[in-house]
Amino acid sequence: MSKYLTKILGNDLESLRMIAALSSGAKVKVSNIKYLALNKVFLLSVERMNKEKQQHDGKINSILRFDFISTVKSKNIDQSKQEKILVLLSIDHLKNVDDYEITLTFNNNAQIVLSSDTLEFRLEDQSNI
Repeated sequence: MSKYLTKILGNDLESLRMIAALSSGAKVKVSNIKYLALNKVFLLSVERMNKEKQQHDGKINSILRFDFISTVKSKNIDQSKQEKILVLLSIDHLKNVDDYEITLTFNNNAQIVLSSDTLEFRLEDQSNI
C-alpha cells in the first residue's frame, strides 16, 4: 500500500485559501512555532486532520512554512509555556501598499501576524516512517 503525502506550494491567494482550509483545526505546540529571522522563514509544525481523504481517517503531521517574512508579531501567546497547545482556526491575509499581512488566528484569541513583501508558502506533510 502506498502512502501519499500532501505538498502544496503557493504564491497566490487561492493557494493560501486551500492551505487555510486544510489546516483549520490543526493543533500546534508553542514550542513548534519558529521564526528564523536571518532566513526570513516562519515555521509551524502542526498536527492536522486528514481532510484530503473522504473518510477523514486520522491525523497528519505537517509543516506550514512561510518565506520572505520580514516581521512577526504575536498576541496572547505566552512563549514561556512551550507545551501549551494552540488550535489554528484560520489563516487570513491583508494587502497593504508595500506588503502583505498574513494573520494566523488561534483559539483563546491568540494571533500571529506575519509581514512579507511577497507571498510564498507551503504545506508539507511529514512521513511517519
